[in-house]
Amino acid sequence: MPALEKAAPPQAPVKEIRDKTLMQRIWRDAKMNKYIYLMLLPVVLYYAVFHYGPMYGIQIAFKDYSSALGFAGSPWVGFKYFEEFFNSFFFWRIVRNTLLLSLYELLFAFPAPIILALLMNEIRQHFFKRAVQTITYIPHFISIVVIVGMLVDFLSRDGLINNILGMFGVEAVAYLREPEWFRTIYITSGIWQGVGWGTIIYLAAISNIDPSLYEAAKVDGANKWRQVLHITIPGITSTIIILLILQMGSIMSVSSDKILLMYNSSTYETADVIGTYVYRKGLLESNYSYSTAIGVFNSIINFTLLILANRVSRRLSETKLW
Repeated sequence: MPALEKAAPPQAPVKEIRDKTLMQRIWRDAKMNKYIYLMLLPVVLYYAVFHYGPMYGIQIAFKDYSSALGFAGSPWVGFKYFEEFFNSFFFWRIVRNTLLLSLYELLFAFPAPIILALLMNEIRQHFFKRAVQTITYIPHFISIVVIVGMLVDFLSRDGLINNILGMFGVEAVAYLREPEWFRTIYITSGIWQGVGWGTIIYLAAISNIDPSLYEAAKVDGANKWRQVLHITIPGITSTIIILLILQMGSIMSVSSDKILLMYNSSTYETADVIGTYVYRKGLLESNYSYSTAIGVFNSIINFTLLILANRVSRRLSETKLW
């Protein structure tokens, strides 16, 4: 009888082989670049402790949270607080105010550093250029508390603005107590504070454009406007798109710190946003489950907008976050 052939040993699944190979590559890279990974470790720990760790508390948005019972002991209530928020009298007001402030920032504050960077790129006198850069950068380093204190002093009834306008016969107005002035003050002060700092990224992108393109354009008879339109702006388009995608991902996260310092009960109509409403409900009224539910809703909207913006950018251009 012919000898029975020895059965071949079962082969390991392809997925297990790939996983093993991947782990070997990661371990080999970690050994070769151990100091780089050590430098990365504090950043990873920071996000793990202060960003991912607290996400455990998101569950109280679906519970009737009590500090005496804790996270585990509080009873589940499902989507009760989400429904309560959606049916609230304040829902449409705070969503409308948040979206309008974000939209105004997108229309006016987002293009401001781009325009300033394009203008500064055309300055040929180095001393004047550095002076402009320094003057526009300084407001970024001023505390928001100081900024709002300056606004209160300048825009009060007896402040600098009213004193100047009073010389031309304009009646004094308490601007920070007028709801119709709040958005204008918020957006313009934000542009003044951040426009100089925002130009850093765009000036760096402009510096990477090949100078030979400008020389070729000059030979073809292109003026400054044509050079900006056909060389400079296309050269920084990818940077603009990336920052725009990131801006879309935070469109529901207006700077509530600044608003809390600026607003008052007379301007709630136009100043109250999701962040300030969460602050009042969560910290002042100790309604933790309700405020957490609002925060979860806000985060879901931001995450969805980020995904959509990245997908649209990926389809319309080659620039994307992932």
